[in-house]
Amino acid sequence: MNPGHTTVVAAPVIAAVAAHAAANTPGVVRLEPGFRGLLNTFVRAGRQRWSDTDPAPADGVRIRHTPAGLVVSADITIGAEEQAMTIGHAVQRQITRAVLEHTGQQVDRVCVCIIDIAGQRP
Repeated sequence: MNPGHTTVVAAPVIAAVAAHAAANTPGVVRLEPGFRGLLNTFVRAGRQRWSDTDPAPADGVRIRHTPAGLVVSADITIGAEEQAMTIGHAVQRQITRAVLEHTGQQVDRVCVCIIDIAGQRP
């Protein structure tokens, strides 16, 4: 890196990295976009049409910069046979590791909200 130059990683990029890490954590069935995520999907679809790009999906993940540092929130569904606390901690570890590894950004806190537990199909 050149002295005097700063590299800024945009929140949507961090969110996409975090979403990928969370979705690929064993025990996570899917990310849950919620109402805000659905709105973001519509906005993203409009931007895609306008700019002819295909941004990485980040539904179910929110990024916030606070005085303490970067806060990542993830809403997930886990499998019925999984232990909620174990999966939640695993998602926190995976997101923290992936964001640092892929963006160089240090994560201060990861908030995981288990929105649903997917039942077994008969």
